[in-house]
Amino acid sequence: MRRVAVVAGGLAKFGVRQASYRDLIAEAGKACFAQAEDLRPQDIEGFILSSTMPERFAFQTHVAPMGAEILGIRPNRLIQRVENLCASGSCGIRTAYAAIAAGLLDVAMVLGVEKMNMPDPVEGFLHMAAAPDREWDSTQGLSAPAFFALVAKKHMREYGTTEEQLALVSVKNHDNSTHNPYAHFTKPVSLEQVLKGRPISSPLKLLDCSAMTDGAAAIILAAEDRAREMTGKPVFILGTGQAAGGNNLANVPGWTTWPALKTAAAAAYEMAGIKPRDVDVAEVHDCFTISEIIEYEDLGFCEKGKGGAFIAEGKSRPGGEVVVNPSGGLLGRGHPFGATGIAQALEIVAQLRGEAGDRQVLNAKIGLTHNLSGMATEHTILIYGRN
Repeated sequence: MRRVAVVAGGLAKFGVRQASYRDLIAEAGKACFAQAEDLRPQDIEGFILSSTMPERFAFQTHVAPMGAEILGIRPNRLIQRVENLCASGSCGIRTAYAAIAAGLLDVAMVLGVEKMNMPDPVEGFLHMAAAPDREWDSTQGLSAPAFFALVAKKHMREYGTTEEQLALVSVKNHDNSTHNPYAHFTKPVSLEQVLKGRPISSPLKLLDCSAMTDGAAAIILAAEDRAREMTGKPVFILGTGQAAGGNNLANVPGWTTWPALKTAAAAAYEMAGIKPRDVDVAEVHDCFTISEIIEYEDLGFCEKGKGGAFIAEGKSRPGGEVVVNPSGGLLGRGHPFGATGIAQALEIVAQLRGEAGDRQVLNAKIGLTHNLSGMATEHTILIYGRN
């Protein structure tokens, strides 16, 4: 298998946007090509568009050819759409990585996009109800906040995790997003603000939950020889892992530990030839504050049950053991499903290149991205390195 590197990337501003689905694609694509000065649209041999619910949110299907047309590219080796709910962006990167590594093509763009804010917020809520198993879960009232609230309650009961520790995740990630000009939220929040926020599903409050966000992100990958022609700072994909277990709530294999995450992490670490302690910076799936705490544990950053202490002791902040979500994460940067995994990758690439500005993690050499999907039953991990 050939080595594969990131060449360039670009973001559209995340938030509640007046821009259309088409506008967001154009904005992220233009930013991506602007970073790739020695690359022309006609050099793109493969194009993958990651998007979760365009049929519902944008009333548009067959979006990959539409996206290629908007960007002025004519893929001649690979073109497709990837959908895997919250992990769609990372799955698009994995697909492009595999195609390039196998020799199917040399250069590919992956673009993730979601237009999630509707004129009537009820529309968005109804669309989101399509994510859980409709027959067994969503029609019975299960939603993502309800599920993760149950997870939080069980983690609190088993390990003594507190509401204050949950809230600290939100405080940290909103602090980080104040330094990210592309983030949905650019103002800090206090511990008191999080704890006194509007209840959503006990013990989760408003600021424990990620928001409905519009946004897009694009990334260009290339085989090593082509990548070195295009950039003096290639960032390589060193390892990747993915695993799933069950789908509906009755078959969720774990509540306070997620076996599929541990399986995916073990595969990625082995492929990259590293240990959890070697990771300098990570972008993980903090769709809810409890998620990040469990991910500290199951990614191997701390012992099981110690995730609450890990955040409380500042071990996931700059100067700690591993800097987690310097971009602001899903809580601060926002979570447009199809774009999230790509935005995570771009943050890691900026960190490893030393181009993250006020968010820069000193001497970052190894970075990790993680997404979960559904009821935390599917997990996707990529590990990046400078060489």
